[in-house]
Amino acid sequence: MSILALDIGGTKFSAALFRNGSMTRRETRRTDREGGREWMLEQLAGIGRRWREEEEFTAVGVGFGGPVDYAKQQVVLSTHVGGWQGFDLPGWLRAEFGVPVRMDNDANAGALGEGLHGAGRGARPLFYMTLSTGIGGGILLEEGVYRGADSYAGEIGHLNVRPDGPPCLCGSNGCLERMCCGLWLERDYGRTAEELMRDPAFVELYVMDLARGLKAAIMLLNPARIVIGGGISKAGEALFGPLRTELRRQITSWSRARIDVVPAALGDDSVLWGAYELGLEAQETMEEE
Repeated sequence: MSILALDIGGTKFSAALFRNGSMTRRETRRTDREGGREWMLEQLAGIGRRWREEEEFTAVGVGFGGPVDYAKQQVVLSTHVGGWQGFDLPGWLRAEFGVPVRMDNDANAGALGEGLHGAGRGARPLFYMTLSTGIGGGILLEEGVYRGADSYAGEIGHLNVRPDGPPCLCGSNGCLERMCCGLWLERDYGRTAEELMRDPAFVELYVMDLARGLKAAIMLLNPARIVIGGGISKAGEALFGPLRTELRRQITSWSRARIDVVPAALGDDSVLWGAYELGLEAQETMEEE
């Protein structure tokens, strides 16, 4: 028996099957933002049905690219794709596949994936940040993911790093996401994030804002390690070298908090591995009941 893992993002979505701790199938497609929620549900149903003809799965885990009310297991919204506000995605998946489902936002899933299977193993507290179409954060403690009182802990993307900066989709100004995510980099500079990360002069300026956001995480949480995933993190040392230098410059001089910032070890699969863990939790909860 297998676990179906889903990573639903604003630019792309991925599905994978896991059996006994190994990924046995994987598929990625670009997200059709114009198609909205209904297009995505059709895609998920099609992949799940096709795979299930050959291999049964006993649970589904979901990392969703937007705020999630974890207690209610409900999507709050997607800032990049319409139609998701208040949607009961786990309920739809249960009805479609007849198995237990557990969902969290993609950054929390990424923290689980990297914390248990990737670059964050043995590092607690762990702060995971996804640096991609948008920016999100997840906090992993010894006891598990820390979600806060209302499932909104870790939302580093909407810290104001430039209060007088340009408007963000959230309604504020100069948020970390507005200044540093892939969506806005391409709109502001007319070049993809991948192209921009190959320009050392650009990176030197870019990491100033990125470090302002991460400084808040370091000063508040004093994490044992920060793991950064998402497409922009693939720039490697061209990004991480200048970022560590800038963090050392910005961190308060008397602070001895460690600056241990590394790229995700699981690449594009961080959220999928976390979704797998969520699926395991859903399965175990059903068995206990």
